[in-house]
Amino acid sequence: MLRFDVPPVHANAARVDALITSVVCTASLLGLPFLMPILAVMGFVRGFVGHYKCPSHRLATDALKKKGWAGPPENAGAKMFANKILFVAASIASILYFMDIAFWIVPTTALLVFSSFEWMFSFCAACWAYGLWYRFFPPKMHD
Repeated sequence: MLRFDVPPVHANAARVDALITSVVCTASLLGLPFLMPILAVMGFVRGFVGHYKCPSHRLATDALKKKGWAGPPENAGAKMFANKILFVAASIASILYFMDIAFWIVPTTALLVFSSFEWMFSFCAACWAYGLWYRFFPPKMHD
């Protein structure tokens, strides 16, 4: 469902968010897995509160706007959905790591792959799934 109750997200600022996710996941897989809760917090704020409340997203947006590189505005609904998935996956990875279960590598690797697709190719798998869901199950209109 399109979200008009929150400000739109600039395309390149969302790509910077994905780059940050990729960097944290890479660092985690290279020996710093205790950083994963950072992604859980970022995913929670951007996914449930809104991108406009996330400090890293606001910094990226402001910096890109000053250079004229922010990109076109996009509806925030699909990006919020993607960040809810980030929150869940990063939370699971964090819990598994702190429970000393090596399976934390699986959600971290998945996040690395999909966030890399976003920042390199501007392909958001969660956004695609979000759009597909609403194509097959459109929201009911109330009179």
